[in-house]
Amino acid sequence: MTPQILFYILITIIIVKFLFDTFLDSLNSKHFNDAIPAELEGIYNEEEYLKSQAYKKSNYKFSVVTSIISIVATLLFFIFEGFAFVDNLARSFSDNTIVITLIFFGIIIFASDLLSLPFSYYATFVIEEKFGFNKTTKKTFVFDKIKGWFMMIFLGGGVLALITWFYQLTTTDFWLYTWALMTAITIFMNLFYSKLIVPIFNKQTPLESGELKNEIKNFANKVGFKLDNVFVIDGSKRSTKANAYFSGFGKQKRVTLYDTLINDLDTDEIVAVLAHEIGHYKKKHIIYNLFFSILLTGLTFYILSLLVGSVTLSQALGVETASFHIGLIAFGVLYSPISEITSLFMNAFSRKFEYQADNYAKENYNANALISALKKLSKNSLSNLTPHPLYVKIHYSHPTLLQRFLNLKK
Repeated sequence: MTPQILFYILITIIIVKFLFDTFLDSLNSKHFNDAIPAELEGIYNEEEYLKSQAYKKSNYKFSVVTSIISIVATLLFFIFEGFAFVDNLARSFSDNTIVITLIFFGIIIFASDLLSLPFSYYATFVIEEKFGFNKTTKKTFVFDKIKGWFMMIFLGGGVLALITWFYQLTTTDFWLYTWALMTAITIFMNLFYSKLIVPIFNKQTPLESGELKNEIKNFANKVGFKLDNVFVIDGSKRSTKANAYFSGFGKQKRVTLYDTLINDLDTDEIVAVLAHEIGHYKKKHIIYNLFFSILLTGLTFYILSLLVGSVTLSQALGVETASFHIGLIAFGVLYSPISEITSLFMNAFSRKFEYQADNYAKENYNANALISALKKLSKNSLSNLTPHPLYVKIHYSHPTLLQRFLNLKK
């Protein structure tokens, strides 16, 4: 295959993905004005539902604009050999392969982040603000961005440097060392993410003694679940939207409740949400997700090892000599159709796991309390109650509210 043919394949993949995503978003938007399903009536009054529809339409219009700008910028960068320009710029600073790789990706990622900054600002301070969700101050927005950059430089840069070093040492076998590294990082993050990363952005405090903590302890004891770590995170620092999540396993397991969740839900509803999260742990979903993630990562790196050293990959992007960092870019585009397929299956598994966790909460606590909690959370986030079925299959990691309601009512 010639570099020119490969270039056209890369461009075709990018355009086809854009067209498919645009079609899917358009298909989904046609259901924004659908009537609320009879089973979910009462969640919104007429004024609230109109607000929900306006929120969905605003986000859709904004996503159309951003996606068009993104695809145009991407195609122009490919067509006018932007990667070759950045490669030459990186090589002007050093002859060291690792340094060149770090500078190359640093320029690409930082420039991309700067270009997306106005859109991120608009989404936060215009759309989210207009509909009453935004609690982020401009100071928090700026500091979040700076913290993100530092993490990208030190953590992302460190990992990228190691991967490049592995490639230099072993060439085609580098994928084994990279897989081992990423497996270690994945397990470490699963165990300690809440302790090490979350505090950089949010304050976490142990749940105070009182009715809620007592109810949580009583339920945990009832189902034989040792739970010493229940934390409250200051989600209201950025948004009014509520959430809860389970992290870690073994002695490191913990439940984190957003303060907005505690403010929005009654005690029995919060315990029902917690029962759902414990259901994930009891059903070993965390282990399954970890296993599949590690397996998929290994497969990805193996395929990468077969292609990344190809001169054709580099030449397709305007660089005459085989370069590891250029190969990574080309591979990322080539692999994207496979990634879409694997994502489809992972989302299907995730939705199945959500049903199982809901069933656990139904069998061990209270189905009606969980239904009530889910309805309140959907209402308070102005979520889409009538998404297109195809959009759900491709993009949703959770079943729709209607699907979860019907399952809990069985």
